[in-house]
Amino acid sequence: MENLGILIALFFLFSSSTSLHPSSHTNLQNHCLDDQRSAFLQLQHHLYYAPNFTFSSKLELWDPNTHCCSWKGVTCDVLGHVIGIDLSYQTFQATFTPFSIPIISNALNLAVELILAGNNFNTTLFPYGFGKLPKFTHLNLSASCFHGQIPVGISHLTRLVSLDLSYQEDCYWRNDQNDVSFDYPTLKLEKPNFKILIKKMRSLRELYFDVVNISSPSSEWCETTSLSLPKLSVLSMSNCDLSRHFPAEFFLLPKMQRIDISGNSRLMGQLPEFPINNSLEVLSLRYTNFSGKLSESISNLKLLRVLILSKLGLNFNSSSGSIPASVANLSNLVELDLSHNNFNGSIPPFHRSGVPNLASLDLSWNHLSGSIPSSLFTFSTLQTLSLGYNNFSDYQLKLDMFFQLNNFRLLDLSNMSFSCNLTEFPEFIKSQNKLTYLDISNNRIHGLVPNWLWKSTLEVLHLSSNAIDIPNQFPFDDANSSFPMLRCQESLIALDLSNNQISGAVPNWVWKKCLWFLYLSNNSLTSLDQFSSNQDSLQIPICNLSQLWVFNASFNKLSGSIPSCLGNINTLCILDLQQNNFSSSIPDFGGATLLSTLQLNDNKLEGKLPRSLANCTSLKILNLGNNTLHDTFPLWLGKLPRLMVLILRANRFYGPIKHLENNFPALDVLDIASNKFSGKLSIEFFQAIHKLRSLKINRNNLEGKLPRSLANCRNLEVLDLGKNMIHDTFPYWLVKLPLLKVLILRSNRFYGSIKFFGDGNAFPMLHILDLASNNFLGEVSIEFFQSLRGMMVIDGNKSKPSYVGDNFYYQDSMTLVNKGFEILYHKILTLLTCLDLSDNNFHGRILEEVQYLKSLHRYQFSTFLNDSYIGNTRLCGVPLTKKCNEVGSQMLPQKEDEDSWIDGLSIWKVVLMGYGCGLVIGFSIGYTVLNELGNKWIASFIRKWKRSR
Repeated sequence: MENLGILIALFFLFSSSTSLHPSSHTNLQNHCLDDQRSAFLQLQHHLYYAPNFTFSSKLELWDPNTHCCSWKGVTCDVLGHVIGIDLSYQTFQATFTPFSIPIISNALNLAVELILAGNNFNTTLFPYGFGKLPKFTHLNLSASCFHGQIPVGISHLTRLVSLDLSYQEDCYWRNDQNDVSFDYPTLKLEKPNFKILIKKMRSLRELYFDVVNISSPSSEWCETTSLSLPKLSVLSMSNCDLSRHFPAEFFLLPKMQRIDISGNSRLMGQLPEFPINNSLEVLSLRYTNFSGKLSESISNLKLLRVLILSKLGLNFNSSSGSIPASVANLSNLVELDLSHNNFNGSIPPFHRSGVPNLASLDLSWNHLSGSIPSSLFTFSTLQTLSLGYNNFSDYQLKLDMFFQLNNFRLLDLSNMSFSCNLTEFPEFIKSQNKLTYLDISNNRIHGLVPNWLWKSTLEVLHLSSNAIDIPNQFPFDDANSSFPMLRCQESLIALDLSNNQISGAVPNWVWKKCLWFLYLSNNSLTSLDQFSSNQDSLQIPICNLSQLWVFNASFNKLSGSIPSCLGNINTLCILDLQQNNFSSSIPDFGGATLLSTLQLNDNKLEGKLPRSLANCTSLKILNLGNNTLHDTFPLWLGKLPRLMVLILRANRFYGPIKHLENNFPALDVLDIASNKFSGKLSIEFFQAIHKLRSLKINRNNLEGKLPRSLANCRNLEVLDLGKNMIHDTFPYWLVKLPLLKVLILRSNRFYGSIKFFGDGNAFPMLHILDLASNNFLGEVSIEFFQSLRGMMVIDGNKSKPSYVGDNFYYQDSMTLVNKGFEILYHKILTLLTCLDLSDNNFHGRILEEVQYLKSLHRYQFSTFLNDSYIGNTRLCGVPLTKKCNEVGSQMLPQKEDEDSWIDGLSIWKVVLMGYGCGLVIGFSIGYTVLNELGNKWIASFIRKWKRSR
């Protein structure tokens, strides 16, 4: 390891001469100095080509019979001193000995520029040698697979003008495109922190730290940057996990030309009023948490070339919420992206005289209305256009105007049927011979896909959510003739045909070897093989897709066995075949080692789980629910380091739930409901899975006491133990779970009284509690109602409803049984409040407790109706119809200023979606995996795809 550190240090030293200024030229008249020449030749002996991190051959860049100032990547001054080295994108690694360091450092002590970008170091940045290179002005180590802590030694380079440590992940992507998890090691800045690193770099003008994990609070690094870097003109810190508030003063720095802080979703801020002669040329705030207005002062950015404000959550609800018309007069503007916001009003009057160089325009996913200006179709420079998901009312827009434009690379006309009557495949696409990305999804297009749509240049094609069909049967000899372009369609990597009217078998022409993403979900497909007489599952066409990353054929009518070859595709990351009619056993997945999501739920699969799933070490989501699988609890899956979601519900699993040490280290959701598991719950099991957020083990044959180790699951939000044989007292010790929202104990053998201790904040978040059909007894105390504060307080400040388990890869659902009718809630609204105490042995008067609860939140209590207490024959008083006969138990009169319960119910019937769910008789918590995991993952891919172009 020490030699490796010296190796890296030495490599830094030699490379310091790398980066070349545009004005720097090799002087072929002057020979380089002998010591430098020998140092470089010695260095060359330690350079190796290393594609995919595998040493192959020595790197022979330089001819020893020529002087080094003529060598590739070497720049000399007029005196023959090497001042720059550029060895970028040579895909090499290096190995050195300790004896090389003094030779190289002495030889390069005049070097000022070093570019090592795009190589394959795949190691940490060791803190050697930087102090011996004080004259460095340019250091570029980007995209070279460096990871770990950035060394403090870089802070010694006090003359740096440009520092680029960005996009190290691109190196991993470049070398191993089969690894689609994007879970690469990263550079980080912790010790030293950002402030220490740059405080002496007062000459720094360009700082590129994209995808470097920076732990410093934004207030700290922002203040440090503005004070320590007075000459800064480029700040590029996208995807750095920055948070807190970004000061508006940054946009006003007199020398600032480029700001890219995109991808920092927790970073807040507002855009300022821009002064005249502001020097900004590039401004990218994509995927941040900025808010506020985009004012007319944007017109003062006369030099602006790129403006990206997409997915900001900018809220323009007032009359000033339109896009400033002055945007159309930014004469240097090349790219404008305002998508995924809340802009309203009309599109600014873009015209060639105002923005003559406009090449990319994205206004999709807003609330824009009015007409689409015809002047847009006069831009011969336009290469990217996206206008979908707005409220345009121009029904007379003629698609023929698109014939004036023939330079499109990316065209997105999704959800445009209302504005341009898009019911047929637009013929202007025939003339788009440079098109690489086409999205005409979510329109009213019907009919067969025409041949001319399949452009040989296409890489991404979205046709989802229309009413299209494709021929489902071809004669064998003519299988490709109806789609001749597909025979040369080797550039297509993503095809989306989901949510259409495609029926029958998938035509064989779909199975292109070049495909990475294939979506066929929500159709009426019955077979994956057009020629189903082929009985060999290893020979069907899908087996030819050796580069497939994502395959989604869910919600179809596919039957038979799942093709066994899918388990051998070593690039496969997401496989979704849920809601079909597949039968037989689950195939062996031993070859799909990169698999991260496997959804085979709601089929007719049987047999045991294949033990080969234990080889899928990248697996995060495994959903096998609603099949007929017959096996014991898969304890062996507990060794998967990334498994977050495990769903086995509604199968025939049986036996006890055993435990092994250090099992399921990342498990977030466990749903094994509706099986035949038996025995006692293991104390050790819940100690191991302490990260659980959702646990559903209802409808089994579990018995014994409830393990106290459940209190270790501090993240638990949903706990469903209903319909087992658990014999225990009320688990008051669960009050230690601060996030618990849903607790279901119904239909067990719980007994005794319900007691609460403490300050009345026992269950601060609980809003669904089902204790029905047990053996609880005694009085329902006032402390019990006081503890249910999650049923009393509503946060009325939230603009959007929130749901239990509402994140990007899963969503809890729930079935409520009210008066014998099951009601399925696909999402559990946090405002939904249900309490069921029925069928127990509670007794006594509940009047005072009810009045107390009502006084805390009178509207909310109105949902707790008479049925909530049914079966407790000894309870009496409001809200029950049975009156108490005890002396002094008469009802308290209602105050004049109180709303009636009916008034309260009228408010809550909206929240409860019209079902009037006050007292719930039965619960069954389910689980639904969202497509948003795929969306987020695809966004990561698209970012890399766009950068690679």
